[in-house]
Amino acid sequence: MTDAGTSVAVAEVVVPAGPVDVAAAMAQIRIGDKPGFVSADLADWGRFAPRPDLEIPTGSYRLVDVERGDEYRNWSPDEALPAITERGRTPLTIVEGIALVTAHPDLLVANRCFMLLGSRCGDKRVPALWISGGTGKDGRERKGAAKLGWCWAGNRHTWLGHASAASRVP
Repeated sequence: MTDAGTSVAVAEVVVPAGPVDVAAAMAQIRIGDKPGFVSADLADWGRFAPRPDLEIPTGSYRLVDVERGDEYRNWSPDEALPAITERGRTPLTIVEGIALVTAHPDLLVANRCFMLLGSRCGDKRVPALWISGGTGKDGRERKGAAKLGWCWAGNRHTWLGHASAASRVP
């Protein structure tokens, strides 16, 4: 893992062949002794699919030159996506984000989390991975655990970047 300017980068990550049970995959992510989870507000995670403009290989593949996207913190997803694609990069999907954090759990840290612009379900929600604060529906026992949730496409968050990769290689 290297620090690419203001964003943390990983040379490559292997993404397993689908289908992937997102809830089960999140439970395999451990931060300390706490398993990851899918937010109750994202119970319909199965509706989220890769954006139609992304070329997702069939079978297992590698994500190359993956960035957490720290330089896009405090950018809305609507603002970040054009900037990412202008750089010739591709946004990560839910499955790719989970693969990244499974392989490199140290990438998911408080105030340095990221959105997954590559998955959408047709509404204004954008999935994201962050550290639970243990409030609300999460429950105090989940404080500090990896969480898959969502934010609105037009909202900015000072603590959420927008993860991307240079390419997907079969």
